[in-house]
Amino acid sequence: MYEQDLKELIDKVKKAKAEFQNVELKKCKDGVTERLFDTLSSFSNQDDGGVIIFGIDESSNYEITGIDDVQLLQKKVMEQCQQMEPPVRAVFTVTETDGKNIVAAEIPPVDITERPCFYKGKGRIKGSYVRVGDADIPMNEYEVYSYEAYRKKYQDEIREVERAEMSSLDENKLAEYLLKLKLNKPNLSRLDDEKIMELMSIEKNGHPTLAAELLLGSYPQAYFMQLGIIAVSVPGTEIGETDIDGSRFIDNQRIEGTIPEMLDAALAFVRKNTRTKTIIDPETGKRRDRSDYPQNAVREAILNALVHRDYSIHTEGTPIYLKIFSDRFELSSPGGLYGRLTLNTLGRIQPDTRNPVIANALEVMGISENRYSGIPTIRRELASADMPEPEFKDQYGEFTVIFRLTDEFSGIDDPDSREAQIINFCKTPRTRKELAQFIGLSSATYAIKTYIQPLIDRGLIKLQIPDRPASPNQKYYS
Repeated sequence: MYEQDLKELIDKVKKAKAEFQNVELKKCKDGVTERLFDTLSSFSNQDDGGVIIFGIDESSNYEITGIDDVQLLQKKVMEQCQQMEPPVRAVFTVTETDGKNIVAAEIPPVDITERPCFYKGKGRIKGSYVRVGDADIPMNEYEVYSYEAYRKKYQDEIREVERAEMSSLDENKLAEYLLKLKLNKPNLSRLDDEKIMELMSIEKNGHPTLAAELLLGSYPQAYFMQLGIIAVSVPGTEIGETDIDGSRFIDNQRIEGTIPEMLDAALAFVRKNTRTKTIIDPETGKRRDRSDYPQNAVREAILNALVHRDYSIHTEGTPIYLKIFSDRFELSSPGGLYGRLTLNTLGRIQPDTRNPVIANALEVMGISENRYSGIPTIRRELASADMPEPEFKDQYGEFTVIFRLTDEFSGIDDPDSREAQIINFCKTPRTRKELAQFIGLSSATYAIKTYIQPLIDRGLIKLQIPDRPASPNQKYYS
């Protein structure tokens, strides 16, 4: 960096009185008095690298302590840089503040094919770090493995399932898939089925592969109990919030089966636990239904999670989590972004594919396009529905997508109207009696007929027991 850039960074640090994701402060008045290995590792392992600033004392209200011997400092920093694998090539900048020397060491990012950068004295597993906020945190074994899996192109999706026999695959699903594989592929269609199954990673050493079980199995969870989806609908904005009876979940389901079956079941769960309202076009008078969340966007999010999650032994005990809160939809899957893909490039460049066999198979089955259009579709669908941009998080070996509701979806023009107040009150499921008391009526029957049923008809309020509208245990929620 230029000296002026360093001065501006020092001013920013002093003003904020804080370190940052890419800035670490060291006092070091008499030279490097502490080990830098953790920070050298964490900065090298993040895409933007980082800057270590020497000569500012964080513990003394960010006092400028300065560096007495700049040359000695640089020498000692470089000695530590050489003890990293791969070696770190720091770039130094020196400036003067309050008559004292300040030294910055820029730590460039290591290419992803060489990560993790680690301290050789501790080894790859114990000497690799990641930056979280202003702290250097040891990488866990899975994070280290993720880099190795990309570098060596491990294909965890096609590891053989040694406990399973080929008979564990559904005969009809397998036969239909083989027919689709041969379609318009003259070279492949000339081969016998046994050879095709070997070439297309359905069978390996006489056993089905993990991908085959997940795509064509009779019951994949017999071999991988947690390779499913845990879906919950929560009466509030955080896990742990309860309704009036102390229930933590409006709905709670473990979704199992093959990937196509889990996709359909997860979509059904979202439809069941979200609202649909009817909109009338003022010009044409035509009615159309609109869901809380665009179904195409929800489908792409779920499909992406099933296709691109990590299927290694490190995560086979972790399911996908689908959560519906009163204000948002969240979907989290094991395995962060793969390869060179970052949050900034997500949906804008062609990504590396963690599970190409599964992705290709779903294209053959007509379930996905396999054209990297999932994220652009999500963004487009939310924009068309006048909803906020989707939020994406990639941390701790987990990828999460979030869709947030807008206040406009309530369908109520006046947020202070009685209808809006009732809808807000029903974010926690309510009984007939509670609704009547809230509205200020003694007759629960009249309250439901006059005030609640119209909102139900418009899809703004739902019944917790839809199959038995007159149930004495019935509750209403928005």
